[in-house]
Amino acid sequence: MHAWLCENPTGVDALQWKELPTPQPKAGEVLVEIKAASLNFPDLLIVQNKYQMKPALPFVPGSEYAGVVAAVGEGVTHLQVGQNVACLSGTGGFGSHTIAPAALCMPLPAGFGHVDAAAFIMIYATSHHALVDRAQLKAGETVLVLGAAGGVGTAAIQIAKAMGAKVIAAASTDAKCALCKSIGADATINYSTQDLREAIKAATGGKGPDVIYDPVGGDFAEPAFRSIAWRGRYLVVGFASGPIPALPLNLALLKGASIVGVFWGDFSRREPKANAAMMGELAQWYAQGKVKPVIDRTMPMADLKAAYAHMGSRGVMGKLVMVN
Repeated sequence: MHAWLCENPTGVDALQWKELPTPQPKAGEVLVEIKAASLNFPDLLIVQNKYQMKPALPFVPGSEYAGVVAAVGEGVTHLQVGQNVACLSGTGGFGSHTIAPAALCMPLPAGFGHVDAAAFIMIYATSHHALVDRAQLKAGETVLVLGAAGGVGTAAIQIAKAMGAKVIAAASTDAKCALCKSIGADATINYSTQDLREAIKAATGGKGPDVIYDPVGGDFAEPAFRSIAWRGRYLVVGFASGPIPALPLNLALLKGASIVGVFWGDFSRREPKANAAMMGELAQWYAQGKVKPVIDRTMPMADLKAAYAHMGSRGVMGKLVMVN
């Protein structure tokens, strides 16, 4: 097997494409022949030693991937050799093969391609957990999605629309706003050229959004929160812009609003049955055409460093997927 090996987490340039022994699965594990692996923001942080999870060195980055089961370990009964699966295991995806915990592998129904599957679990699970579970979104409510053209943002637009909500998508370029409209957003805001608070006021008739989905953080958090509707729910999803904002808590009091944390990874660990039911619903929605990952582009696995550079440029719309 071959894989991108991180022996020194000083950044992308330190990654090396190496030939390694093909491992054999132990009890509870499967060997996956990787067909596609998506690039996520944590995949950048982890090779810079900036991510909350710090795997033992050396490791193969690539948190999310899809492929074919090549071998199964002892005690694995729900998966079999030749089965198509998607997996989100945190590491291992940027190679030709990897060992994955069988419990973290999602069997793929017929018609669920590897590229879409490699770009599915993280963004749709995060957005479904945020909007359905944490925000308790109801049909007819209005959702503002910040960073709406990114992976979780595009997933949030599709899920909110599937639930009957009105969606306002905020992004940094006109091209990104056009993408958001094409996948169902009712209105868009280019926060590079428009005043965010004024644009939200105009798009909601002065009422403000019932739910704000924020994977960005930074400078837009406070103006967005100041615009929230009465009894609104502000979803803290992530901080892709870098800075972690500090919100004046009197705003929550004045709006009767909630600041709601979204940590899908821990939800899946602490509440596995609820998570499994959620993933089952999302797979059904995919089969019904309600949700489909937006793929910015596919690139050969050997071009991983160029893919990282493209992601770092903030030019990715949807998900970037590496293929073998």
